[in-house]
Amino acid sequence: MSENNNGVWHCTVCGYIHREKEPPAECPVCGAPKKLFELFSEPLDSVKTKGKSNYWRCMVCNHDHVGDIPPDKCRVCGSSSKEFEQITGLQEKEVDSRQSGNIVIIGGGIAGVSAVESIRKISDNVKITLLSKENFLPYYRLNLSRLLAGEVEQDSIFIHPENWYLENRVDLFMGAEVSDFSTDNNEVTLTDGTTHLYDKLILTAGSHAFMPPLPGIQLEGVTPLRTLSDVNYIKGAVEHANSVVIVGGGILGLEIAGALVHNKKNITVLEHFDYLMPRQLNKKAALLLESYISNLGINLKTKVSVKELAGDERVAGVVLNSGETLPADLVIFSTGVRSNSYLAKITGLNVNQGVIVNDYLKTSNEDIFAAGDIAEHRGVSYGLWNAAQYQGSIAGMNAVGQQVGFGGIPRSNTLKVLGVDLFSIGKFAPEDGSYLVFEEKSEQEYVCFVFHDSHLVGAILYGETVCSAGVKKAIESKKDFSKLLKNKFVVKDICALLKL
Repeated sequence: MSENNNGVWHCTVCGYIHREKEPPAECPVCGAPKKLFELFSEPLDSVKTKGKSNYWRCMVCNHDHVGDIPPDKCRVCGSSSKEFEQITGLQEKEVDSRQSGNIVIIGGGIAGVSAVESIRKISDNVKITLLSKENFLPYYRLNLSRLLAGEVEQDSIFIHPENWYLENRVDLFMGAEVSDFSTDNNEVTLTDGTTHLYDKLILTAGSHAFMPPLPGIQLEGVTPLRTLSDVNYIKGAVEHANSVVIVGGGILGLEIAGALVHNKKNITVLEHFDYLMPRQLNKKAALLLESYISNLGINLKTKVSVKELAGDERVAGVVLNSGETLPADLVIFSTGVRSNSYLAKITGLNVNQGVIVNDYLKTSNEDIFAAGDIAEHRGVSYGLWNAAQYQGSIAGMNAVGQQVGFGGIPRSNTLKVLGVDLFSIGKFAPEDGSYLVFEEKSEQEYVCFVFHDSHLVGAILYGETVCSAGVKKAIESKKDFSKLLKNKFVVKDICALLKL
């Protein structure tokens, strides 16, 4: 890599942007080595580092683990220790004891907690207030379907124990719902009238489940799965339900179905599109998945729309636009999410699908940052756990005076709970004839790799995902496959090359 006095270096793994004449030895956000930085443009003061920690990163979901050895199983996505990569020499930021002021964070999800972690690594003196609307300690939302399936216990999904917040001098308020925040006097007001003054404000309020405005949507027995309270409600309701209908055949809808099928209930999944998981799979992979799911005893209906929900006080059925009525004692909607950006909009911040942020995750107000599901960066609202984690970390750094940029990351999806191994990432549907597609299909496995300009830009792995970590790393680091593409090869050659 050549020297450049006015360089901007972009981490191709997590999107972190480092402005200095040389890239850092390690990415301060994700730990990627110097060789995975690419040149961009502009200057930034270096971030001083000290000490070393032993970090392991799950190459499937990006969860970080600190310890001498990787965990037996990823606490977030359940991947085995083989899917962890050691990030050697990852350095922690020097603590700046001179930094002071009040930082208020609205939202107790992974973006909010990641912001807290990065702030406290940089500054001992900054006062941190974390406001969480839920009455639980901040938890891994990604694990709710596994909790519903009984694969994990409730205590294991909390990101940190309660004493962690005390030890790190974080004022955590649970059950704290924000009713307003003022940019004139830098004040946040809660529904109980309590106020909190801030010097910097970080919005990490996430998103809420979209519930379509259908007749009967307010009936008892109709719910989304978005929060820990939703899980507890579903667990109670399913005990007395004979028929469960899940509206939405995306990742979450299928995870819910897989989690509940062991209860020996009559479970039906409804999907408006003509095949399952259209945002994550092509039709060939989806048909394999549909066959697998049907063999589990889950009923599938594609190309259907819901007209209304039948029942008096409690739901009794789902009426389709075709006129057919499906019996249902419990209806779970998994029809997408909407950003919790209402307060930001009425306060005067620039809002589109989410709160609009620049590369520093700063909103249209100089003192306010946004990260996670509530944020919209370069027209993209990710709605992904790993993006929320990275954005939260970067927003926290910038709230204490750093100038750290976020350059975006590719989308990836891993299916849990159903007992099938499935992974997809990037552009798995070619946009035009300039893309090269290589695929291989058997009765129980399907592999698809999509290349563009000698780079792997997308993939689907169904049934065998042993090279998923390598695929993810190859796409994020923009690995050059020109040599391979010039020679004759088969899909298995790519898989072998990408196994870590």
